[in-house]
This record gives sequence, structure tokens and C-alpha cells, in this order.
Amino acid sequence: MAYFTMKHNWTAFALLLLTFQVVSGQRVRVDLEVEAYPMETINLRCTFASGGTSTKLTQVSWIFEATEGKRENIAVFHPQYGESFPTTSFSNRVKFTYGSLENPSIEISDMKMSDAGKYTCEFATYPSGNEQATTSVVMLANPKNSGTPVTVTAGSAPVVVATCEAAQGKPAATINWVSSASGTPNTTSKAEPDGTVTVRSEYRMVPTAADNGQDISCEITQRTQDKPQVFPMKLSVEYPPVVKIEGYDDNWYKGRTDAGLTCQADANPKADVTWRVASGEVPATVQLDGSRLMVKKVDDNTNTTFVCEAKNKLGSTKAELATFVRETRRADPPPATAGIIGGIIAAIIVLCLIGAGIFIYRKRRQSAENGDAPPKHKPPPPMKSGSSTEMLNKAHDPSTHEAQPLSQLYYETSGEPVTDLDACDDNDNTTSPANGGGPTVWNNSAHTHNPDDTGDNAVPYMDSGNPPDGHYASNEDLPAANVARGESFMSAPMLV
Repeated sequence: MAYFTMKHNWTAFALLLLTFQVVSGQRVRVDLEVEAYPMETINLRCTFASGGTSTKLTQVSWIFEATEGKRENIAVFHPQYGESFPTTSFSNRVKFTYGSLENPSIEISDMKMSDAGKYTCEFATYPSGNEQATTSVVMLANPKNSGTPVTVTAGSAPVVVATCEAAQGKPAATINWVSSASGTPNTTSKAEPDGTVTVRSEYRMVPTAADNGQDISCEITQRTQDKPQVFPMKLSVEYPPVVKIEGYDDNWYKGRTDAGLTCQADANPKADVTWRVASGEVPATVQLDGSRLMVKKVDDNTNTTFVCEAKNKLGSTKAELATFVRETRRADPPPATAGIIGGIIAAIIVLCLIGAGIFIYRKRRQSAENGDAPPKHKPPPPMKSGSSTEMLNKAHDPSTHEAQPLSQLYYETSGEPVTDLDACDDNDNTTSPANGGGPTVWNNSAHTHNPDDTGDNAVPYMDSGNPPDGHYASNEDLPAANVARGESFMSAPMLV
């Protein structure tokens, strides 16, 4: 990469050196290019640098070559014969400024667009022969710029809505469009006889009523201008009237004095507005002022249909409104702010409920993670040694060993189980058992029970394995149930 860069630099330096030698060797010095405008005067400079050589100048000539390639002498200077201007197209417009062989510069006045081309200063020398150099004259022309909107009628086909033109300029101008409307430009160029160019651009679109008044501008750029020239415009689209009636609040009551209507007519050109009543003449209490209809006092005559008609050169349009006269004034609707405030309050309540739900959910989740939740499995009921059930069994069978399973006692009940609450009945002065079990003996004198007995003295019998005969042999046959208060037991299955 370094080798390539160094080689490239040496090549550029060699070309620069060669160009300098060629330029240095050129002894005829002229301006490479001169810009000119119509009716202007220009100077074409030319000098011969002899550099102390023995070259002898014999004659100098200026040769004009037009764009199409035709060459003609326009000025000749000879030290013995003087000046000569053989071309008639430059007659009285060309002269030598110094009038010497070493500096034969010329001046051309009243420049024309056709004067654009190449001007060669040629020396006849001895003994080296002819030497020359050429100046290019570029003719410039300021264009005549303009931008104009075109009034059109709304329709369905594309038409020209604006034009922009740069007339008789050289070189040709460039035109650009800037618009919010949807359209396409069409630009053409025309060569003028004097060598200038006219550029014309048209903006085309399908015009609608909504496009009327839209901004559009064209921008013209050309070499002779310091900056682009902008022409701002507004689209002009004509359309028939579009009419609507405004101002009716559906609260015209008898005696009202501030009622009124307005006829809104949108049209281009502007429309003329007229009012009338569908049923006949306009009521005497109604006053008309252009597009405005005012009611001095609402009465039964204003309970009618009003018609507003707008007309321009493209057509006419009308709108109707039927009014209703009330006996009394209608209650005003609540202000819109009340609904807004209610909505805000409802939103706040909803947010509070949502926040409370989120708080409760997180609290429960946190409690579950910390182990505060209730157990998932119900533990078995505790077994208590020395319970009342076991004691009853032992009393029923004294020979039974404590290690043997508890004997089953069968009870026959005819009602709900007796609890401590049942025992503490206010109507019973006796002391109730605290264990809430079946029938027990509270003292050593047990009541005998006859299955045939009925009434309050009936006591359920206890099955001890013998068939119930209605009597026990003695008090010893009754099971002893000395159960301490506060103890409990689980009854064996009951047979019904």
C-alpha cells in the first residue's frame, strides 16, 4: 500500500512538472474564459512573451469561432498597414486597446448572445511561424422569472393549477416545486432565436374543494443568480356552495329573545345567501342580516322550517332546519365538567380497589412463604389414657386386663346426645354429668328401668350381654361411671 501511494505521488508530480513546462513554453498569454452579458462591453487580453529571443513578430490576428465551428477574422493588426476589421458582424463593435504587436488586446462592445464562442489570438512570427492561444467567451443571460397560480374548477381530471417560468436565460434554468397538494410537475425547454433558453414548468393535479387555498411554490435556480428565486402561491380552486345551518340548540321556548341561526356557506367564489320559510312568509318577529337570522321573540309563528340557500356562478345549494317551540324552557343539561369529575372519582375508586386486592394478595403470599398458613393435613384426635370410655369398660368387666381392647358398649338413644349444656338445665336441680356421654349412674342407688315405663322417669337401659328383661339384679350390675368433670371420651358405635 505504501509503495502504491509513493508511486502515485511521483506520477502526479511528473504530470504537474510537464504541465508547467508546457505552460511556460506557451508565449501567447490570454484569459481562458470570460463571462459576458448582453449589451455589455468585454476586454479580451493577449500578450506575447518573447523572453529575450530573436523571434520577430510580423502580424497579429483575432479569429472568432462560433459554436457551430465557423471561423472568421474579426480584427488584424500589422505594424506597417495598421488595423483591419474585416467581419461585418463585429463592425464598429471591436477595437484594439493598445495597438501594438506585443499587446494586441481588443475590446468588444454591445455583446450579443450570438457572440458566444472561442476567440483566438494568433501571432505570425519569424522564423518559428504562427503561435496562438484561445479565450472562451460564455454569454450569460438573466432569466425573466415568474410564478402564477391558475384558477381551476373542482373536478375529476388532472389540470394545470400553477405555472412557473424562467424566460430567455442562459444557461437554462432549473425549476423545482414544493407543495402539500398531491400533483406532478411537467417541465419543458425552448431555445430562443437569440441563443437564450426559456424553461416552463406546469404543476398538474386533480383539484378538489379541500385544495383551495393550499400553499404551493416554485423555486428557480440559474447560474446568473446568487440564490434560488422562490415564488410562493396559493391554489385557487372554484367549487359550488356547501351549506349548513348552525346555532339551533333545541331550546326555543315562548318568550325567548336571544334565539338565532347562522347559514354557513362554503364556496369559491363567495356565494350569496338568502333565507326563506318553507311554509310561507318569514315571521314578523324574525330579522334577517345576510347569513344571520335573528329571532326578536320566540312565538308560535317561529315553530316552522327555515330554509337557507347559497348561490354562486357554479350552482346553488340549500339547507333546511325545522324548529320546535316549547311552552317552557328546557332544563339545562349538567355541565360536561360534572361528568368528567365523576369519571375521575370512579377511576380513583377502581384504583383503590385494585391496590387493596394487590395488597391482600401479597400479604397472603408472604404469610404462606413464612409458614403462617394453616396445616394442609388434619392431625388425628389425641388419645387420652384413663378416659371415661376406658373406665366404663373396666367397671363393666372387672376381670378384663388393661392391655386388652376396650369392650364395646351399645347404647340405645331416642334423642340427641346429652352434653354438659343439657345437664345444666335450669329446671333440674340435680347435678349433670360433665362427660356428655350416655346414661350414667351419679350415685350408688341406680334407678331400675322397665322398658314399658314412659315419661320423665324413663332411663335407657344398658346392654351387658343379657337379654333385656326390664330389671337389673342389683345395683352392682349397673356399670360404674365415675368420670371426672372435664374429661371426655369417644362413644362406641351406636346401634339404632
